[in-house]
Amino acid sequence: MEVCYQLPVLPLDRLVPKHVLSRRGAISFSSSSSLFGAPDPRQLSQRRGAISYDSSDQTALYIRMLGDVRVRSQVGFEPERRSSHPYLCIDFRTLHTRPSSGSTSADSSPERRVHRLLSFQRYLHSSRLLRGIPQQIPLHILDEDYTGQARCMLEKVGTWNFDIFLFDRLTNGNSLITLTLHLLNQYGLVELFQLDMLKLWRFLVMVQEDYHSDNPYHNAVHAADVTQAMYCFMQEPILAKSLTSCDILLGLLAAATHDLDHPGVNQPFLIKTDHYLATLYRNNSVLENHHWKSAVGLLRETGLLSHLPAEDSLIMERELGSLILATDISRQNDYLCRFRRHLDQDNLCVSNASHRHFLLQMALKCADICNPCRPWELSKQWSVKVTDEFFQQGDIEKKHKLEVSPVCDREMNTVSNIQIGFMTYVVEPLFAEWTRFSDTRLSHTMMGHMRLNKASWGALLREQSSVAAGPSSPGTDPEDGAATGGSRSKEIPQGSGES
Repeated sequence: MEVCYQLPVLPLDRLVPKHVLSRRGAISFSSSSSLFGAPDPRQLSQRRGAISYDSSDQTALYIRMLGDVRVRSQVGFEPERRSSHPYLCIDFRTLHTRPSSGSTSADSSPERRVHRLLSFQRYLHSSRLLRGIPQQIPLHILDEDYTGQARCMLEKVGTWNFDIFLFDRLTNGNSLITLTLHLLNQYGLVELFQLDMLKLWRFLVMVQEDYHSDNPYHNAVHAADVTQAMYCFMQEPILAKSLTSCDILLGLLAAATHDLDHPGVNQPFLIKTDHYLATLYRNNSVLENHHWKSAVGLLRETGLLSHLPAEDSLIMERELGSLILATDISRQNDYLCRFRRHLDQDNLCVSNASHRHFLLQMALKCADICNPCRPWELSKQWSVKVTDEFFQQGDIEKKHKLEVSPVCDREMNTVSNIQIGFMTYVVEPLFAEWTRFSDTRLSHTMMGHMRLNKASWGALLREQSSVAAGPSSPGTDPEDGAATGGSRSKEIPQGSGES
């Protein structure tokens, strides 16, 4: 049975100190509160990305330490190395609120002012304004025809051929906000968890804003696409009948925030450039930790879960992190081997909370890399976008005489060979196990699209090779033996999350 939350509204400071709530940025927890000393109140207003300490609950909280070399050195971190790379040379500034009049002591005001910390994206926007560069003003009022078409698309949000690019255009670039809000309402989670609509709207707007729109791939449209795929997987019969309302809420929030504030470069790039995030997270799931802490920061700033008991909200934040951390591609084999072992032993029990959480992790992993399993017209667009982002990183690495990361050299790679390798070694093994777990029409639809897409990329690769090397005899795809040709004459039945 579903348990409906009928909870008294608790004071916000039961969850987070008031002086922390006004900050923008990622909050994370330390099991050892002694690591951080209590800050001097007189220095609090001078910090950028300061470390804060709450003596009431002895829990150390730290905000993203963006650009504050002095603060990082106090906790044993080396100053970040600056270069001309756009994500390394930025001096991550903050917006200052007006200080309280005639008060410099921490004890003089329980609501003392602190700085707001900007994400990468917000800093870039604010810096443009400071330099007098006009921003594009979005249209806030959509034509009724467009909103009507968007509503019609939402009626089929559970179908696998859902065109997120069209939906993003129809919603004027607000696909992530619109889609996530629709799904939360469709599941009845807003009412069940008594979510404040203003806080929810503010949270979703901030989430969408913190995705970098100038990233070719890791942007808000990708987050919306993953959220839609996650919904399809959660609608599969084996999950739909077992997931609790809390599971579903966490699954949707994790999908929407899984790449939050992504800088458009990968973890090896951050490590070899001594980026502060790599130092902060000790080169371990650097981006995923950052996405999680950024999401928690927005949850706390908006107070979306502030009405829940403190223990419940902390548990939800930790489980949200567990889901987002599972998307680390470097840990793919760990999760895949565990999933395969469960399936071989047939011991997955959906009534077990830890097993359900693991299945949510696997569903999110599938949703995150499901582009090769979409229809060709959608899959090809995503493939070009992710390759563009890889090549942009490679160009930066060449410019600064760094070792070029694998698949990031545009002179050595093409979209075709990158996609064939990705499907062969990453996507196929994962979705083969998912199909074993959920042997449904949707699973077979995805596998069918992947096979056709791989054959099409193989045909394009051979065509490119023949143009470069001269005429050659027709053959078969060296990757999987598929016959030459990229015809889309075969029709794949469209699986649905509702089937």
